[in-house]
Amino acid sequence: MNFSNTVLTWYNNNKEDFPWRMTKDPYKIWVSEIMLQQTQVQTVIPYYKKWIIKFPTIFDVANASDDILFKYWEGLGYYNRVNNFRIACNQIIKDHNGKIPKTVDQLITLKGIGEYTSSAISSIAFNQVNYVIDGNVKRVMARVLRLKNFSKESLNKMKDFLSANIHKGSPGNFNQGIMDLGRDVCKPKNPLCSICPVASFCMAYIKNQIEKYPAAKKQTKRLPHYTIGVGIIWNKDKILITKRKKNALLGGLWEFPGGKILKNESIKKCIKREVFEELSIDVDVLKFITKVKHSYSHFKITLHAHHCLYNTGKIICKASDNYKWISPNQFDQFAFPKANHHIFPHILNQEVI
Repeated sequence: MNFSNTVLTWYNNNKEDFPWRMTKDPYKIWVSEIMLQQTQVQTVIPYYKKWIIKFPTIFDVANASDDILFKYWEGLGYYNRVNNFRIACNQIIKDHNGKIPKTVDQLITLKGIGEYTSSAISSIAFNQVNYVIDGNVKRVMARVLRLKNFSKESLNKMKDFLSANIHKGSPGNFNQGIMDLGRDVCKPKNPLCSICPVASFCMAYIKNQIEKYPAAKKQTKRLPHYTIGVGIIWNKDKILITKRKKNALLGGLWEFPGGKILKNESIKKCIKREVFEELSIDVDVLKFITKVKHSYSHFKITLHAHHCLYNTGKIICKASDNYKWISPNQFDQFAFPKANHHIFPHILNQEVI
């Protein structure tokens, strides 16, 4: 059996019944591909199911408010995916009469869709003969072809191999098969070579050099760390929240006002200064609430939250898109960054002063 038939047979016998594999609807396949970027499958499944119920078509996405879209995405991270997705839905409505295009050349013109996603949608939903290359495919190919790195030359060799070996009758299933192999069998560490269906095609395995391919990455630099002070600002029984600017990190989400501590600055002074700089209001910084440690892809934070009382000043949003005064029982109506969620349980469990 040749390489493509081997992969396809293995996939057909071992594929997992993920909800997006129960359909050929290009919209639903597209949603899954966007959600699966930088996110594990088991994390995505419940989000995907809720999203499809709430937004069954591109028209539902295009017509939804920012707050509703972000609320249904809350916790998945990389929130620019949501903004790009809605822009792309509007592009399809405007330029393609509401029908998702079939070809890579058309799909790749849509906001947020690159080489991988366009190939995945076109092959899986429309049976177009286009190979995909993601992290899992790269690892499988690096071992099959004995390529130590992912240089341009190595990627071209992968593309040539996949172009020649993709299954012409079932390109979508072939692509999903290669990706599943990388996730479940050809793992980064301790690959399961003894049960790998393509071991007989794998040059690294044949040469007994599987551990050398691909070559281990050099240790990444230590992530920078920032200390953040945020204020839970009360005005009678309401709390002030602000909406992050759309073009910023975590853009479109709501948060408690605050920012990075300066050198030799106390947390309380940081909060008072940041609130005034961002909103032009004066607050009294009171009791410490809790401390939260959180890691993002490129940095880490330790967030210190304090109760505050609104004092004077008219709110002017200098560093945010909007603000609201809300009751604590309304937190679940707005999408917040994950770090803020760890503050919620503590807010009502202690006296403000």
